[in-house]
Amino acid sequence: MTTREPWLAAAPALFVLLWSTGFIGAKLGLPYAEPMTFLLLRFVAAAALILPVVLLMRASWPGSLREVAHIAVAGLLIHAAYLSGVYISIAGGTPAGIVALITSLQPILTAVAAGPLLAERVSRRQWSGLWLGLIGVAMVVVDKLVPSGVGSVGFAVFALVSLSAGTLYQKRFCENMDLRSGSFIQFMATMLVLLLLAPLFESMQIEWSGEFIFAFVWLVVVLSLGAVTLLLLMIRKGKAAKVASLFYLVPPVTALIAFAVFDEKLGIVAIAGMLISATGVALVTLRSAAAASPG
Repeated sequence: MTTREPWLAAAPALFVLLWSTGFIGAKLGLPYAEPMTFLLLRFVAAAALILPVVLLMRASWPGSLREVAHIAVAGLLIHAAYLSGVYISIAGGTPAGIVALITSLQPILTAVAAGPLLAERVSRRQWSGLWLGLIGVAMVVVDKLVPSGVGSVGFAVFALVSLSAGTLYQKRFCENMDLRSGSFIQFMATMLVLLLLAPLFESMQIEWSGEFIFAFVWLVVVLSLGAVTLLLLMIRKGKAAKVASLFYLVPPVTALIAFAVFDEKLGIVAIAGMLISATGVALVTLRSAAAASPG
């Protein structure tokens, strides 16, 4: 167990960086494929890549159909529902920054629900950090709050609720899930649902451009296999409200990446918001020795 601690200590920062690139990848790929078609292809590839890992490493499988069902439900919430909401919202005209902002409200929603559902305590200091992080996130993307894409904002809200529910469900019912076999089950469940929905609502045509291929490979390998594994690992190791607070850092980091990739400028207000957001996350996630005591 002790050999894992340095890795776990680095996991939050790495997760924020990887998760932030998901919005960039979506923006690059969606002009060439419809949302659910894009996601279906992504999860077919992700399932195909992780299955050999599961078999070669002889990962343990769930002991009952009930466990399989719980893992599948969590996967449908975290993968199918959340990502469909994000992709449809961006494809419908909502700026990626606005989608990032809306989904970053997850810590508030998760913290409110974690108390009655998971019997977790959220301290006054943590509540202060949650709200401070929200203010910082709003400052980062305030310049992007424009009327365009208002009709698709509802899908971003749907994504927010789905990811919050998935985080809590994963923590409540899938604590002992093997991350290898569990991820395969979740990818397959997501793939099957998208296989039903995509032909009903989309043409399923893909333009195989260089940008699409790059976005597709990045989202499969880095997001579906890398970032999601880190998310599930952190959910297992930490309290749900504290893990969720990391999402406050996603919009600022996304803004930095967008500046590098799309030359989107950052103003003083955005930089100040990033610092405030980071402070809020620190209040939620960092514990003093006294706060970490059993009392």
